[in-house]
Amino acid sequence: MAVNISERKGNVKNIRSHALNATKKRQNVNLQVHRLEDGTKVRLSAKEIRNRKKNEKAA
Repeated sequence: MAVNISERKGNVKNIRSHALNATKKRQNVNLQVHRLEDGTKVRLSAKEIRNRKKNEKAA
């Protein structure tokens, strides 16, 4: 089982119709299972995984 270590939260926004009726919509974070160097599985957002790969190449 993967551990959720991401601190990111989803967005809540309104969908507006032509009559300007507001309906709440939740936009969730794109969480992915990612394996760290020590072998543990964690749930990170796709943006955090992309930043980790970018920082590993720079180091």
